[in-house]
Amino acid sequence: MTKKEHKKVLEVLMLEDASLSRNGNVSYIVTVDAGAISYFPVDLHWKDDGAKRLLQLILLHTAWEVGSGQLHYSVSEESQHGTFVGRIAQDLGLEVSELVLRMFRMVSKGQEEYFQVNVQNGVLFVNSRIDREELCAENMDCAIHLEVIVDKPLRVFHVEVEIKDINDNAPVFSVHEQILAIAESRVAGSRFLLVGASDADIDSNALITYKLSPNDYFILDSGIEETRTKSPVLVLKAPLDREKDPLHRLLLTATDGGKPQLSGTVQLVINVVDANDNPPVFNQSVYRVKLLENSASGTLVITLNATDSDAGINKEISYSFSDHIPPNFRKIFSINSNTGDLIVSGNVDFEDINVFDLQIVAEDKGNPPLSGHCQLIIEVLDVNDNAPDVSVSSLSVPVPEDSPPGTVVALISVADRDSGANGKINCSLWPPKFPFKLTSNFKNYYSLVLSEPLDREQVAEYGLIVKVQDQGDPALSASSSLVVPISDVNDNTPTFAQPSYTIFLKENNPPGAHIFTVSASDPDVAENALVSYWLDEKLWPLSSYISVHSESGKLYALQPLDYEELKLLEFQVRAKDAGLPSLCGNVTIQVFVLDENDNAPAVSGPAEDTPTLVKFPVAAGHVVGKIHALDADSGYNAWLCYELYDATSSPWRVGLYSGEISTIRTLEETEGSYSQSLLVLVKDHGKPVMSTTATFSVSLVASAQAAQTDAHLSRIGGRTKPLADTANLYLIISICSVSSLFLLVILVYVALRCQSQDKEAMMYGPGTATLVCASEVGSWSYSNRHSHILAGVSGDSGTKSDLMVFSPNVPVLAESGRELVPNAAGQVSCMEPL
Repeated sequence: MTKKEHKKVLEVLMLEDASLSRNGNVSYIVTVDAGAISYFPVDLHWKDDGAKRLLQLILLHTAWEVGSGQLHYSVSEESQHGTFVGRIAQDLGLEVSELVLRMFRMVSKGQEEYFQVNVQNGVLFVNSRIDREELCAENMDCAIHLEVIVDKPLRVFHVEVEIKDINDNAPVFSVHEQILAIAESRVAGSRFLLVGASDADIDSNALITYKLSPNDYFILDSGIEETRTKSPVLVLKAPLDREKDPLHRLLLTATDGGKPQLSGTVQLVINVVDANDNPPVFNQSVYRVKLLENSASGTLVITLNATDSDAGINKEISYSFSDHIPPNFRKIFSINSNTGDLIVSGNVDFEDINVFDLQIVAEDKGNPPLSGHCQLIIEVLDVNDNAPDVSVSSLSVPVPEDSPPGTVVALISVADRDSGANGKINCSLWPPKFPFKLTSNFKNYYSLVLSEPLDREQVAEYGLIVKVQDQGDPALSASSSLVVPISDVNDNTPTFAQPSYTIFLKENNPPGAHIFTVSASDPDVAENALVSYWLDEKLWPLSSYISVHSESGKLYALQPLDYEELKLLEFQVRAKDAGLPSLCGNVTIQVFVLDENDNAPAVSGPAEDTPTLVKFPVAAGHVVGKIHALDADSGYNAWLCYELYDATSSPWRVGLYSGEISTIRTLEETEGSYSQSLLVLVKDHGKPVMSTTATFSVSLVASAQAAQTDAHLSRIGGRTKPLADTANLYLIISICSVSSLFLLVILVYVALRCQSQDKEAMMYGPGTATLVCASEVGSWSYSNRHSHILAGVSGDSGTKSDLMVFSPNVPVLAESGRELVPNAAGQVSCMEPL
């Protein structure tokens, strides 16, 4: 139907009644099928204000009914395949062009697919044959509930299609022939209950009227409208005469109220007999009782009582069910034929049948027997015997951890077969601390949505339980479990265990030596946690010195390092994950180059062929010269000592650390003039020891000969002695300073160790490992933080006196209380404290 065809959906006809008072009032009834149309204009015409106000109220009520609730359609049963039901897309406010893109789908829960939707035009049509009697039995309201689901965004619509009854079932009698025995003594007006016909249809289609074939003795009485039963009553119109007509054959016809009308017939065979002429009579024609469902077998429902005015055997009564009682009713109830007690013998279930309509017959034992009947209506009361049912659909997992609050995760539907408070359901989510909540969409339909932001690194998967509980007494409950995994996004930067690392590396390392390994961790997963490493060369180029493996994080020294040229390398290693976008972290690396004894002492000074002239007499201890030597190394490796190569019978000696050559004893002129070359061995304190030799020539001359060279000796002596005194002074000060610092470090270390016994969990830091050096003349701590080189060089000779002065450094303790020291490759390792 197009909008043009809607032009006059409602039309008001003005009615007039000439009567007065209440006889002149006119009632108006307007019927609108909201499932058939979604748009209707209204043309209003009225003659007076009273009609105008009445019409406004009618239209307001109609618009309210159309605009509230779920979408409603109606269709007749037995409709052919393809029968038009409604334009569901238009009525739901959906664009037909978006049905496929939004994954339009329709679900008929627990039933066959009686309907389908053409996604090309949005029309709902009949898909398969619908039999209302098979689908809904005798229920007055018969409807099929559909769920329409669309995505982007996810929405659920509820559609109800009412199945209208058509007259497709004729009245049917349970037997083909009914035989009655009627005593001839029965007076006119006697009533006899017949087995009625049944019709599977409803409303007017199931409204049965009975017609009896023409005869002189019997008529039918169907009763008034309020008390009419399903069974007709045969009424005796005139007294019977067995001798004249002992047998009567009549045709009973049952016709329903449908269009066209359908009918059924049964043959009545009436035998006229003598004897018992008073039937049993119940004290009530209709009994009404209430019974709880699930009543135990043997429960007494009611005791029926009928009386018979006859005497003797004709007064004895037996009770039974009428012949037209359905067989399943006989399985649920039984009656004591002698006492009239009706008891429960089967399962009484409110959800199956909530009202039982029974016809009870009381028959005496006369010959022939006479009977009376009554109607027993049993109303079943509901008890809370059905637990709620919960189901989860449209579960959208995994859920990205960056999903915003309000994201729909799943759709949940609940149901309870009970009625009233027993069928009302409360739905909750457990545990409540999880970042999810339930929101109600429609009656008994909920959405599981996010209530808080997610973090996969905190919780990677949630186990939820949806609990439902009805409001019955006692309450019944059910639950359904679901697992919601969380998918990862790249929201974590690779991090190193420390902000910086210190490496001690001995010089002269082999090219390509592995010196350290850095490792960064990323709590993400998959490619978001795949970390690669590279050197940050923005400040200065390092590619000729250091390289890092992009996958393992191993650091390699590309060339041998020389302590004398490079003492410290400081750079940054960056770690980047493979996520999109990628995230980076960095760590600072300090590489301290440790000195090795790779340089031999070098002698400097006068040439070997220039002798030193000394005149007699020479006192013991007289300094005649000094050997000047330098070592390019530092520390112990540059600490030199001197000794004569062969000093067994020589009158000369050399200072162990000063290199000064002096006499052991007094030399007199009587020993005569001579020249002597002294071979001096110069060694450092490194391991292994490296050495060199120097030759010192001395010429002893008499006073007369020395006169010519006094000036030369005076210049040498005047320059040498102050130089030697200055060097000795520096050396003494240096040794004292080192000893004092070493003693101070020992005292501080002991004090801190004593204090750490009370606080074992304390960790000193931040700090770096300390290398402890020792030799035969003492020891000191070589700190990688501060080093000062004091070098004393005297004038022309270039004398070098090395002294390494270090700041006190507290050893760094790991959490286990062990001291960290570098190993041979420069990596930090642990050592048990002394």
